[in-house]
Amino acid sequence: MQSVSVLIKPASSMCNMSCDYCFYCDEAEKRTRRSFGMMSEQTLKNVIRKTMLRAERMASYAYQGGEPTLRGLGFFEKAVAFQSQYNKNHIQVQNALQTNGYLIDEAWCEFFRDNHFLAGLSVDGTPQIHNGLRHDRKDGGETFKRVFNAAGLMDRYGVDYNILTVVTPEIAENIQKVYGFYKENGWNYQQYIACLDPLGEKHGKTSYSLKPEVYGQFLVELFELWFTDLKQGRQPFIRQFENWAGILSGYKAEACDQRGICSIYYVVEADGSVYPCDFYMLDEYCLGNFNADRLDGIDKKREEIHFVERSQKLVSSCRQCRYHSICRGGCQRNRDLDPVSGLYENYFCKAYQMFFDRCYERFASICKKSR
Repeated sequence: MQSVSVLIKPASSMCNMSCDYCFYCDEAEKRTRRSFGMMSEQTLKNVIRKTMLRAERMASYAYQGGEPTLRGLGFFEKAVAFQSQYNKNHIQVQNALQTNGYLIDEAWCEFFRDNHFLAGLSVDGTPQIHNGLRHDRKDGGETFKRVFNAAGLMDRYGVDYNILTVVTPEIAENIQKVYGFYKENGWNYQQYIACLDPLGEKHGKTSYSLKPEVYGQFLVELFELWFTDLKQGRQPFIRQFENWAGILSGYKAEACDQRGICSIYYVVEADGSVYPCDFYMLDEYCLGNFNADRLDGIDKKREEIHFVERSQKLVSSCRQCRYHSICRGGCQRNRDLDPVSGLYENYFCKAYQMFFDRCYERFASICKKSR
């Protein structure tokens, strides 16, 4: 195995914020055990030891939650030490951490900078939009100011970070304001993720549900803003657009939801249990436990449940679509089963068609010029 990708939940589903749309709260409520507490250093050691000794070229570790910083800075210092201890094959090691920013201080920033961690900072648009969606868990109060201060600290300490924004209807309908606000603050590395409906439930039943037409218009408006800046050589890095541009240029997408097939990941809960994807950390998808099982056994279980194979089962209309070569059917988590054919169609299919109908030719022309 040339490279290994691991996503770790050091604090399980525990968090110091309460966000209206939190997909992991939804998953946690739908399994036997909502929270697995804090990950022990022994479990962390077993995860890193087993994965690093397997990797031949690169090992990538990402930390998410809940809120991973609740586990404390010392835990991540141990992670770096274990990586150094078990890097017997002299491979490249990458680290990333997704945070809500609530606990970020000077010590965290020094650690991120000195150990080359890529930080993802969750921000949902302007202060008003953000505070309407992301609340303090203790008193339900506003959170934007502390998150904004965390971004300022990261800037001051030279931390590599990007802004992660969940696209809810309010974000989608105000993307011009959001884009301008991010530009004012120099947030030039951005990632936008379509808000997820509760797992296994009908779409469009919550206040934060994102309809395909709204998401499609959002993508078009975001592209228009981005393309205007591109012509002046000052466009931000937007992960989704960069991946689509890469596909059109003949490269493999870096984001798993844009590859058309699920990737091989080891997603690890705090107790060491491992799952195939962050979006499917339910009892029925458990592949084993790093404290008890070998990687070969975990990989065998992944094959037995046919998780990766399921991501290839697209309806014929999707495969025959003229945009399939770039869209790839989107993320498995957003697909719905057609009970007649036993195949899947992406809920946001209309959104992608809207977007590419308006923007595909300009996207293609950009890629031709860059070759």
